[in-house]
Amino acid sequence: MNNLAVLILTKNEEKNIAETIQSARQCTDEVILIDSGSTDRTVEIAEKAGARVVYRAWTNDFSAQRNFGLSATDATWVLYLDADEHLTPELASAIRRATEPGAEPAAYRMLRLCCAFGKTFRHGVIGPNWVTRLFPRTEVTWVNQVHEHPECSLQEKTLPGYMEHYTYADWRSWERKMSLYSTLWAENAFRQGRRTSLGGIFGHSAGSFFKMLILKLGFLDGALGTYLCFLNFSYTMMKYLKLHELQRTAANKKEA
Repeated sequence: MNNLAVLILTKNEEKNIAETIQSARQCTDEVILIDSGSTDRTVEIAEKAGARVVYRAWTNDFSAQRNFGLSATDATWVLYLDADEHLTPELASAIRRATEPGAEPAAYRMLRLCCAFGKTFRHGVIGPNWVTRLFPRTEVTWVNQVHEHPECSLQEKTLPGYMEHYTYADWRSWERKMSLYSTLWAENAFRQGRRTSLGGIFGHSAGSFFKMLILKLGFLDGALGTYLCFLNFSYTMMKYLKLHELQRTAANKKEA
């Protein structure tokens, strides 16, 4: 039994997956892809790189995919990576130390730097953020369909080093992801009983813009960073517009 398994969610990641697996293998030989039906060479490339691939049909639920991965290994620890994330050597070394046999159980967070459109961002919408990704396998459960997060009762600790997140290669990938995420967010929010008004839509959007541009210093990343703050205004507005549309449709059905 391996002490650590790295779990990676994939669908059509042939451009990224080889480097991500290579990065993961700095920590362990057990790298597992939870694939949701890739139609490109993702599976072929992953298996040639020494990873194991398991399949779970996509159900519009990121947490379900991550939780399924827990059943694909009997390793003591699990580390979650996205298909476009790479560990630096310093972080990989810290992960190995934290998961040595007999290590104290904890939930470990790590710094993530976003690299997009040929630039590393230090502020604003896709500035550095902390992600908790390393857990004892039996101590974590993921919740929420989109913008999912882990629930773990163990003490949270911080690892040195950082990971690099190569998130958006071009504006088409940004557009596709924001369209998907806004839809999943609205559907999940509606199911949880959240509601909004036309005034609330604008208020949330304006508040998000102010937070990213001013409070999170998005303007310090120059014209591109500022532009992303405007795009985040549009993304937030789209989330709440879709939520408003769902509640309006539900109300119309009740009246019919």
